[in-house]
Amino acid sequence: MESLLTSTAVVTLAEIGDKTQLLAIVLAARFVQPFPIVGGILVATLANHFLAALVGAQAAAFLQGDIFRYAIAASFIAMAAWTLVPDKLDADEPLKAPAKMGAFLTTTVAFFIVEMGDKTQLATVALGAKFHSALLVTLGTTLGMMLANVPAVFLGHEILKRVSLTLVRRIAAGLFLAIGLWMVVQTAEWI
Repeated sequence: MESLLTSTAVVTLAEIGDKTQLLAIVLAARFVQPFPIVGGILVATLANHFLAALVGAQAAAFLQGDIFRYAIAASFIAMAAWTLVPDKLDADEPLKAPAKMGAFLTTTVAFFIVEMGDKTQLATVALGAKFHSALLVTLGTTLGMMLANVPAVFLGHEILKRVSLTLVRRIAAGLFLAIGLWMVVQTAEWI
């Protein structure tokens, strides 16, 4: 249960103001069909995050020991720093898929591609390695993505006007840092 709750919390906070959340707003404005967009986000996230969590869990199964645990801890600490840097949707991001694909397929393809190498995908790899559970981590990170992005699809710019993205980024960075430091403490057996 810890893996599910931690994965959900980490990704929900990390996703606020992330480029995929901005992509959700852009797609909602472009297609004005919220339910196919939400479905596309769900399918793309399940596929992308399952693969990421599986990589993390498999790596943890083969690479055990203190050095690997310190590397995972360092990745969470690096995520803390990365989270403090605001995201923006670059002009070259793949969101201008042909309109003939429709809202669902456009969203699925765009979200899957934009999530590649994104901090939430890398966090999913690290969470998979930490918890050794691709399924629970995938469910948690997907729930986190949905909690952050579904309101963005339905409420878009109204949310961004009312929520301090700086504060949310700081909270998310604090959570990543706390997990990383906790792993260092556990690995070093200071407790």
